[in-house]
Amino acid sequence: MTHVVAQPCVGCRYTDCVVVCPVECFYEGEKMLYIHPEECIDCEACVPECPVEAIFHEDNLPDEWKEYVQINADGAENSEVITEKKTPLADN
Repeated sequence: MTHVVAQPCVGCRYTDCVVVCPVECFYEGEKMLYIHPEECIDCEACVPECPVEAIFHEDNLPDEWKEYVQINADGAENSEVITEKKTPLADN
C-alpha cells in the first residue's frame, strides 16, 4: 500500500510534504505532485505537512478520488523527482 496525492493538490502544488519525505518519492507534475507507489514507505511524515489535506493512505482515499491511485502511478513515471520546497502554484 502507499500514500496518494488527491484532487485538493491540483492547482496548488504545495511542496511542504516533499522536504519531510525520507525516501524522496514525490514527483512534480505541471499542476500537482505525485507519490511513486513503489517508493513510498508509508511513514506518513508527509500527511500533516500538506496545507490542503491532499495526501491520503490508499486505504483511506475518498471514493470520489479513487482514480488518483493510477494518476499518481502514471504521473510519477512521467515526471521528475522533487526534493526541495518551491513556490506553490497557489501563490503564483
